[in-house]
Amino acid sequence: MTHAMPSNKKEEKAKEAVRSFQSAKGMHDVLPSDEPYWEKIESVARGLATAYGFSRIEPPILEFAELYNKTSGEDSDVVQKEMYTLKTKGGDVLALRPEYTPGISRAYMENGLSRLGQPQKLYAMGPIFRHERPQLGRARQFTQIDFETLGGVNDPIYDAEVIALFVDLLLGLKIKGFTLRLNSIGCRICRPIYKKQLVSYYKSHEKELCEDCRRRLVTNPLRLLDCKEASCEALKDKAPNFLDKLCVTCSAHFKSVLEYLDEVRIPYELDHRLVRGLDYYSRTVFEIYAAGEEEQIGALAAGGRYDYLMETIGGHLTPAVGAAGGVERLIAVLRAKEIAFPPKNGRRIFLAHAGDLAKKKAFAVLKDLRDRGFIVAESLSKGSLGAQLKVADKEGIGIALILGQKEMYENTIIVRDLTSGAQEAVALEKLAEEIKKRQKEQ
Repeated sequence: MTHAMPSNKKEEKAKEAVRSFQSAKGMHDVLPSDEPYWEKIESVARGLATAYGFSRIEPPILEFAELYNKTSGEDSDVVQKEMYTLKTKGGDVLALRPEYTPGISRAYMENGLSRLGQPQKLYAMGPIFRHERPQLGRARQFTQIDFETLGGVNDPIYDAEVIALFVDLLLGLKIKGFTLRLNSIGCRICRPIYKKQLVSYYKSHEKELCEDCRRRLVTNPLRLLDCKEASCEALKDKAPNFLDKLCVTCSAHFKSVLEYLDEVRIPYELDHRLVRGLDYYSRTVFEIYAAGEEEQIGALAAGGRYDYLMETIGGHLTPAVGAAGGVERLIAVLRAKEIAFPPKNGRRIFLAHAGDLAKKKAFAVLKDLRDRGFIVAESLSKGSLGAQLKVADKEGIGIALILGQKEMYENTIIVRDLTSGAQEAVALEKLAEEIKKRQKEQ
């Protein structure tokens, strides 16, 4: 005897079936319509890497979770709330990469990059995973462009250089309205003194703090300045100013960073509340926001100096500075500001056929042209010539090659200018030369 499934179980099963065919919460698809943005961002980033002397590195997506616990800080939001972890069959606890810096630092130390010329200037671009509340500019899987300078001497010129690099990235993407915010959070000498004053100030306002900040007051006082809760925002303005408490060395370092930025005419704002949310930072920290999009999208790029990170993973004191920018946030700003990068169709040509016999020959012509390096679009599955040419027109392609039965027997092909409608028959052996000539004239 069979029993009917209770309606609530049926509904749950139906909902589960629907969910299984949707992307997971906070994940997203990169669609063909996004490609012009991705191509432009990747192209500008690669060009800047070459110009500034950075080499590509790609640490694995999975690292031991302890790497992030030790470097980012066990009390940081990244570790406490946002990190995706998994336990392997062998019992290891691994984490999906929530940021690049610890993995690149580990790779620098493990692979002996300190024995090469210093500093090592490294960049990476790939997926990052954080269990955040999904919203515009914040996904649970997103892509970062990361630039790091490790080793050598603790020279403020490298702080200024990584800032200048990200300013150039925004300008290369035609994003002109942005704000650079800077602060120094000191070193092992001056930071403990500042922390005591900060704790003393917030202790007198403890009842006004949110639940997270009452915990931070004990575990990580600097993070009090990073809270976005309305009840805590008002307290920040009267909090002790870190810039007034810097030691002589840190003050001189920060002054030099500002002088280098002045030298290349990069405007900035000093923000004594800026601390960043990770434990490894020291001295310079910065964030860059797009004008009018700060609340909606968040920082487009952020980073700073982290001279003590290498020590926490078993290495020596190693001067280092770096920053990262989010690709999806950059795209969100480009869309918001209506900055478009149309597909590069000027170099594309379109191959069409008329008839089944011509279709077979067209396939061979298509292969030959692609072997020669031409970018050829087609719609060979469509039967009519008119339908094929409509595809070419829709994609904005300027040159069409048309092969019919007559052309097959004459070993020619029609080259048509889809803008003017002018066309002529060209011998197949001279086709490549003719295409190059026309593309130069476009």
